[in-house]
Amino acid sequence: MYDFDQVIDRRGTHALALDVLKERYGRPDLLPMWVADMDFATPDFILDALRARLDHPILGYTLTPEDYWPTVIAWIKSHHSWQVEQEWITFIPGIVKGIGMVINVFTQEGDKVIIQPPVYHPFRLTPLGNRREVVFNPLIRHDDGTYAMDFDNLEQVCDDRCKVLILSNPHNPAGILWDRATLARLADFCQKHHLLVISDEIHCDMALWGLHHIPFGSVSEAAAQCSITFGAPSKTFNMAGVVSSWAIVPNKEIRSKFYSWLTANELDEPTLFAPIATMAALRYGEPWRQQMLSYVEGNVKYVEDFCTAQLPMIKPLRPQASFLIWLDCRRLGLDHSQLNDLFINKAHLALNDGEMFGPGGEGYMRLNVGCSRKLVAQAMLQLRDAIKRL
Repeated sequence: MYDFDQVIDRRGTHALALDVLKERYGRPDLLPMWVADMDFATPDFILDALRARLDHPILGYTLTPEDYWPTVIAWIKSHHSWQVEQEWITFIPGIVKGIGMVINVFTQEGDKVIIQPPVYHPFRLTPLGNRREVVFNPLIRHDDGTYAMDFDNLEQVCDDRCKVLILSNPHNPAGILWDRATLARLADFCQKHHLLVISDEIHCDMALWGLHHIPFGSVSEAAAQCSITFGAPSKTFNMAGVVSSWAIVPNKEIRSKFYSWLTANELDEPTLFAPIATMAALRYGEPWRQQMLSYVEGNVKYVEDFCTAQLPMIKPLRPQASFLIWLDCRRLGLDHSQLNDLFINKAHLALNDGEMFGPGGEGYMRLNVGCSRKLVAQAMLQLRDAIKRL
């Protein structure tokens, strides 16, 4: 059994979650529950594999291990029932970086990129930073807090200048596992309108409650032929500092254009530690993953029960995947600045405010519960006491 109750002090490690609090939130004395990494110890089998490599005193140029991609492919097949051919897959130096690369290879300045807010904010910022126009296809929010894709609106906003659609699958911040029918319908639309789909599937191995992730590229031939899928073990095994992402492109023409560009710029060569950490995670990590997911489910239930009993004005949307909870705070009746002031200056909590995720995020906050239950409980008590003082 692994100990997920352990509280680990990350000070002095240049942890992003801690070291930018003053800069981003205006004060350093906050409980950090914002950036999407976990406070659980990176599993011992990963650290042991890295230590074993460090026993050799030379950290020079290395080849990609022959069993690297077969290990990744076997994991995808066993966990997601998708048979990926080895020629389809390559290393990329990070998923947000990969989005930027695809945009630069397949679009020109002034072209349009479609996103589905509220959604992970780099989906908006990366195209804008590359001088592309971002088109919103907002999700439909149902009365029970769940979401669906708006295909009628998608038809209206898509025109000939739209070249790329960025899909969050599972969806961040709402934790949605898109069903097969939705993904297949999206694939048909994108193929018809000549849209290239970037499917960010970094949370795919964190499906909760016995549910299952469906890779976009696996749902139909249309999906396979119009998509680039990004994945990584970094969220699941808490090793985001080890750049270990990959791209999967079944379509030969898309693959040739993208991968030849990556090769020309030496962006498809794994760093020394990426294959080592990845192979250790995927070979030995299933028991740890299952225990971690169970613990995260317990944290989600804790937040749900606490809100029901003591914070009925806040409604958490139960995530189907990941360690992130989308909190509906609209019944507090606070505007954007007031809501941030409540969490930051009164509750002393650092969360991601909903507006950064685009239209539909107003009045929401994103809470990271990938930490010990003691810290989750502390956060909820701080929030309860702050709301009492309003």
